[in-house]
Amino acid sequence: MKKFLALLAMLGALVLTGCGASGGTVTSVDPAAFLTTSAQSGVVTVDVRTPSEYAAGHVAGAVNVDVEATTFDSQTSALDKSVTYAVYCHSGRRSALATDAMAKAGFTHVYNLTGGFPDLVNAGAKVATS
Repeated sequence: MKKFLALLAMLGALVLTGCGASGGTVTSVDPAAFLTTSAQSGVVTVDVRTPSEYAAGHVAGAVNVDVEATTFDSQTSALDKSVTYAVYCHSGRRSALATDAMAKAGFTHVYNLTGGFPDLVNAGAKVATS
């Protein structure tokens, strides 16, 4: 019985290791940490809301890649997977979807905002309109 349990534990460890190695990782951060991270050199800030939401106001310097658009996968596949990305939306739902998809696609440095754009504004984010 002990050998069976040991074998079962080893198989479980192998399965978990295999799953972890298949994609990138996502780090969830609060608004203050998000702003600190996104201000670092080389970090790309990504707004995954709709183009109309983006145009009404977005974090200065952010690029817009609508997670619910049919072009999301093709737009993200054109991005450099070795770059660090800080991703936000209005409430956190869409950024979670986007960062999960990015991690599965092999992005290795992805930060997801816990909360949303209003939280970033309250934390002092510089807002731009287009």
